[in-house]
Amino acid sequence: MDLAPAFDRLMASHRSIRSFKPDPIDPAEVDRLLHAALHGTSSSGNLNMVSVVKTADAERKAHLCELHGGQPMVLQAPLLLTFCADTFRTREWLALRGARPGFADFVSWHTAAFDAMIFAQTVALAFESRGLGICYMGTTLFSMRAIADFLELPPQCLPATTLVVGWPDEAPPQRDRLPRQAWIHDERYQRPSRDDIEERFRDREARGRARYMESSPEMAQLWRDHGITSLAQYYTSRIKYDPDRFAVFSAEIEALLRERGFGVASAP
Repeated sequence: MDLAPAFDRLMASHRSIRSFKPDPIDPAEVDRLLHAALHGTSSSGNLNMVSVVKTADAERKAHLCELHGGQPMVLQAPLLLTFCADTFRTREWLALRGARPGFADFVSWHTAAFDAMIFAQTVALAFESRGLGICYMGTTLFSMRAIADFLELPPQCLPATTLVVGWPDEAPPQRDRLPRQAWIHDERYQRPSRDDIEERFRDREARGRARYMESSPEMAQLWRDHGITSLAQYYTSRIKYDPDRFAVFSAEIEALLRERGFGVASAP
C-alpha cells in the first residue's frame, strides 16, 4: 500500500491548535505513542538524550500555565508534554561504568536539545495522525529556569520545548509559508536581492498583516498605538519579538546553561 498520499494529507492538515475540548486522552495510548515515536526518531549516537515530563494534573497544569504566560490553551488541553534535553542520565551511566565524564558542555546541550526537538516533531505527527491537536509553546525558552525547577529537573537536564495536546475545538485555516524560491537552494546558497526579498515576502506580508489586523480589534489597536505599519515592524516591535528583551533572555539562558552544567566539559 502506498502510504505517501496519507502522509501528504497529514502534513496538509497540520494546524497549531489553541482551543481544546475537555475530553481526556487515554494515558496508555499516550505512552504507547511516545514509545513508538522514540523508536521512529533519529538519535545522535543512539544515546537517546531526551526526557519527557507529562503533566495532566489540573493544579500542576495551572502553575505551568502561569509559567507559559497565562495562555488559556494550557488549561484547556488535557495534556502538557515538556521535552527535555537530558544528558544527566547518560552521565550517570558513564560514571557507573568507569567511563570518562563527558556530555556537560555546550556542544552536548545542542546535541540533546536538537534530539529533543526532532523527537517532539515525531510525537506531534503521531498525535495529529490520531486526530489530536497540538501547539508548540515558544514560552518554554523564556521560562526554562522556572519550568526546570518546577519539574525538579536534575543538572544537565533542561526543557527544550513543550507541546499542548488535546482534541481540537477549532478548525483554523493552514498558515501560509514563504514560497519555495525563498528557501530551497541548489548546490549553494543563492543570496536574494532586494527585489527577490520584496517579491517573496509580498504575499506573506499582506496575509500576515490582514490576519493580525482583522482577527482582533485589540491587536489592531496595538498596531496603531505602536505605530506599526508592516508585518516586519510587528515582528521586532515591543509587543512581539522585542530585540531588547531578547538580549536579556539570551544572557539569562547562557547563564542558566552554564549554571546547570552545560558550560564546561569537566563539570561534576
